[in-house]
Amino acid sequence: MTDPDRIWNEASVRLRAEIGDGPFSSYIAPSAVRVDSSGQLILVTPTAYARDWVRKNALRRMNELWLGLDGLNRRLDVRCRAEVGSAPPASAVIAGNVLDATPRLAAFASPTVPPIADGARAVRAAGLQDRLTFDSFVEGQGNAFALAIAKQVASWADGHFNPVFFCGPYGYGKTHLLNAIAWEAQRLRPEAKVVYLTAERFLSTFVKAMQDRSTAAFKESLRSADMLLLDDVQFVGGKTSTQEELLSTLTALIEDGKRIVFSADRAPMALTEVEPRLRSHLAAGLTCPVEAGDRELKIAVAQNRLKALSALGVVQGEAAPEVLAQLVDRTPGSMRELEGAVNTLAAAAGSRLATVSVDEASILLGAALRGGPERRITVDEIQKTVADHFNLKQADLLSERRTRSVARPRQMAMYLCKQHTTRSYPDIGRRFGGRDHTTVLHGVRKIEELMAQDDQIARDVEALTRKLRG
Repeated sequence: MTDPDRIWNEASVRLRAEIGDGPFSSYIAPSAVRVDSSGQLILVTPTAYARDWVRKNALRRMNELWLGLDGLNRRLDVRCRAEVGSAPPASAVIAGNVLDATPRLAAFASPTVPPIADGARAVRAAGLQDRLTFDSFVEGQGNAFALAIAKQVASWADGHFNPVFFCGPYGYGKTHLLNAIAWEAQRLRPEAKVVYLTAERFLSTFVKAMQDRSTAAFKESLRSADMLLLDDVQFVGGKTSTQEELLSTLTALIEDGKRIVFSADRAPMALTEVEPRLRSHLAAGLTCPVEAGDRELKIAVAQNRLKALSALGVVQGEAAPEVLAQLVDRTPGSMRELEGAVNTLAAAAGSRLATVSVDEASILLGAALRGGPERRITVDEIQKTVADHFNLKQADLLSERRTRSVARPRQMAMYLCKQHTTRSYPDIGRRFGGRDHTTVLHGVRKIEELMAQDDQIARDVEALTRKLRG
């Protein structure tokens, strides 16, 4: 047998039976066999992540199957689509030096298996990141509930909550969860249409559709989805026509029983710049907080990132525990900032990572370890700002007084602490006169509720936010 189509089809059937439907659908099925400029047969994967998985877990067995079927004893290599994007068409290469040996190879310039970018069975991969999967998500106290809900959504289990709305500070895993849901949902149901968009892409695509007078096609592309994931929905605030379209899409998908997942930096009812009807629909399902990580979680995230870099050959060995502890303690921002510091350390240390001391790490990281020029808002600063705004003393916010003139500003200060610091509910409670975390949670939710109902509360929160941001 010399026809690559027939060889690949038969080898794929055997490989699927050996490795299982899940891994095959995720990594092998979206790939295609092509011919490079030197006449080498290559398996082209949609992403670098898929290429690395195939190379590590399946390439050797794939070649054993291929060689057992191919009368010309050719071998397969594997590359991702980005690596072969500028390669000349296979037909041109074949005409020069391979056509005589394989008469039908010219027809093989097109992929044997449809690429992942198109078709009803494909993940709409624009914006999705290969490494943001459930396997790479680090679970901790602040995100355990969100992770459990995300896995439930991704499993297509019959749920009572739609839409699901993940909210919390930037950089603590909301985008990771949405990416992970998209990848897993498509793996489990390859025939489903899973659409992932950032709010910015939703906005720009909608505006272009209006300019091109193709809004009907835009609407159909979204409303035919089995699952729609929209990230950073707060950015549609103030865009009247975009909000109307999003509301119509949301309503249509819910009526058809389709799954919808959103994320934002605040709870739905705290999105004061979003039109009230849309806010109400966003809040109608399940609001799932993703809280700032504690020190233990941050250390686990740093370790996880170093393991990933080690697998790619960027570093060798493991960092000393005291180096990781210093890295976390001196990078007080989000998980993204922490990963940036880890990347800097890995790039600087390389193969010397295991021998790097605390002092050497400080020198290698330099400004990156100090957290940069961004000003950090503290609980004390928030308390002082709120007290000044309402003509109170800071001590009033910490006192046992429960009159509305004190209780409401206290709740507002708690809400702002949750929005602008990385403090947990128990920690915030301790900073407000030793209150229980449930008191803080009630205060935060009360302000979120009142912001949607009371224009004065919303204006006060907005004014305080401006003052805190300088």
